[in-house]
Amino acid sequence: MTFDSHCHLTAEAFDADRDEVLHRARAAGVAGMVCVASTPQDADAARDLAGRNADVWATAGVHPHESGSLAGDWVAEVSERLEDPRVVAVGECGLEFHYDVAPRSVQLAVLDAQVELAEAHDLPLVLHSRDADEDMIGVIRGLPRGVRGVLHCFTGGDALLDAALEADWYVSFSGIVTFKRFDGGERVQRVPRDRILVETDSPYLAPVPHRGRRNEPAHVIHTTRTVAAIRGEDPDAFGARVVRNARAFYRLGGGDA
Repeated sequence: MTFDSHCHLTAEAFDADRDEVLHRARAAGVAGMVCVASTPQDADAARDLAGRNADVWATAGVHPHESGSLAGDWVAEVSERLEDPRVVAVGECGLEFHYDVAPRSVQLAVLDAQVELAEAHDLPLVLHSRDADEDMIGVIRGLPRGVRGVLHCFTGGDALLDAALEADWYVSFSGIVTFKRFDGGERVQRVPRDRILVETDSPYLAPVPHRGRRNEPAHVIHTTRTVAAIRGEDPDAFGARVVRNARAFYRLGGGDA
């Protein structure tokens, strides 16, 4: 068993076979999936999907790519969606300084607003951080007490990892760990056993042996096995640990981390 802690099941790439994708995930041993939203409207689709599937949960938030195109009272829109019991986190939010689709000052302001939402609703943050280690470290170290989070698809440096671990945050690894060019094995090993998660980020970042094709939650098994191997752990025991960690982080019940 394992758990896909971050996937985008509402993506257009799944429109033709979404139910079959869910079936394959269950058959592969995926105990649960969190469908992560990028906009308030995407959150509506995510929570509708979660409402129809007991092993799927949703988030609500604004991806940094979308920060520059927000209109109206988007904070109130996200806040309303966070009231749904199937919505278990704020996000995907964060900082994306690689592509700079939105101005960095706007990204920081939108992230700050979502931190306030996480505090107000007592929900964790799902954080995206790319080429933004220094600013993200400042965000983490300046968070209000009690605000929890996960660095999703972690590929950052040692200083960002240190900041996350000092804050007792979770760290999630994607199919990137299976790529030949991946050189972050030492960081994978450093994450405490009760703070590590795995994900697909599907339909993106398909792991080996599916690289170059559409990713889907069933493929998280390859990431689970690779992370276990890097850490020198039994893959079955590690997968069970991942399930417990995900349930603990998202407060789904059944976690003991």
